[in-house]
Order: sequence, then structure tokens, then C-alpha cells
Amino acid sequence: MQERALLPLIHDRVPAHIETELEFAAVFEAYYKRIFNYIAYRVSCRYTAEDLASQVFEKTLSKLPGYSPEKAPLEVWLFAIARNVVNDYYRSRARQRFFSLDSIRELVSGKKEPETLILGRERSDRLQVALDTLSPKERNLIALKFGADLKNTEIARITGISESNVGVILYRSMRKLKSEIGSVEEL
Repeated sequence: MQERALLPLIHDRVPAHIETELEFAAVFEAYYKRIFNYIAYRVSCRYTAEDLASQVFEKTLSKLPGYSPEKAPLEVWLFAIARNVVNDYYRSRARQRFFSLDSIRELVSGKKEPETLILGRERSDRLQVALDTLSPKERNLIALKFGADLKNTEIARITGISESNVGVILYRSMRKLKSEIGSVEEL
């Protein structure tokens, strides 16, 4: 009699690998765009950003069963994986360029007039020159703040820098950018 009562429970149980896949699908849907934007701030083209984002989620899927919320929140864990994937990419390429606005421009594209495209390219070029004046650490923090849309506390957890230091570095980085570019209206 008890076996009959337990049979529906056994059949209703979702196998562990399917449960992991369902968890992964939810994580992917919730975080893909932010992970992609973060990576797009740091690499030279959209297609590379797509490839690296897929690597991030491959690693996430393989490590999801071992994820522990006690160690770090899911968001912090994902962006740490993303940061490591981007750093590995640059180590393998031995290049020092961290930002490409071409990939971001492709994301925002659409049918635009030639004048608008030319002005947009000039703005992007000016911003790229200004971003190149920042150190890799400053560019990484800018990418986490504006590309991934993270709060300073989350950035502090990911980078291991204190929250107040993150704020100071971001403030100084933005001042450097402003002095290079001028006001946002000029951009």
C-alpha cells in the first residue's frame, strides 16, 4: 500500500540533470543581456562578445550544481565568471585594448540617416580615445558599472575592492573622461 502512495511522488520527481537545466534556463534568461553588455564594453567586436558570453554560460552550466549561495550571490558569481572569461581572452590574445564601442554601436543600430551615423561614429571615436586614457582597472570598473549595470556593492564583491574605493575610482575615472571629452552635451 505504501509503495502505491510513493509511486506518484517518485514519478513526479524531476531528475537532477533536468532540474539543473531548468535552473540554468532561468539564470540564462535573467542575466544574458547584462553579461553580454558587460563583455561588449570590454572586447573589440560584437561577435567576440557573443562568443565570450556563450563561454560564460557554458562554464555556468557546468559549475551550477556546485554553486553555493552562502559563498556569494548568484549575480556576483556570474560576473566573476564573466570577468575571468574576458581576462582569459585577453591573456590568450596578448592585447591591451579593453573597450570597443563598435560592438555597442551595432547593438543600438537601426535605420539611421548618414549624418546621424557620421556624428555617432565621431562621438564613439572621441569616447574611445577618452576610454583609452584609463587604466585597465578603471576600464573594468566602468564596464561593470555601466555595461553590466551593477551597484558599487556588487562591484566590490566581484573585484575584491572596498565599496568606498570602488566609488572613488569610478568618480575619478568619470572626471578623467569628462576632462578628455568635455561635457556630455559636447559628446
